[in-house]
Amino acid sequence: MKKFLQGLGYAFAGLGIAWKEEANFRIQVVMTLLVVAFGWYVRLTSVEWMFVALSIAFVLSAEAFNTAIEELGDLHETNHNPRVARLKDLSAAAVLLASLGALAVGLIVFLPHL
Repeated sequence: MKKFLQGLGYAFAGLGIAWKEEANFRIQVVMTLLVVAFGWYVRLTSVEWMFVALSIAFVLSAEAFNTAIEELGDLHETNHNPRVARLKDLSAAAVLLASLGALAVGLIVFLPHL
């Protein structure tokens, strides 16, 4: 149990880093709060909440992985390195794809409520 709680502490520390250092993460959290508030307002069904929650988790996770990859690239190479830049671009593309998927889910779920 001690290791589990220690690991949980590390995870929360990572969330703190993402919140403090990543503007995109803060924007995504604000968007999450708006989506959740609107979901409550329109009274989403359990199934709709499931898709919204999974989309939110997917986007925030992708952003956290993107940040970790960027940090790792910066640790590996402080000068411009085309291969590190490529890794960063690919991880940013993953966030974009996750965000576009979440947008599609959002449109499918919320449009009928408008």
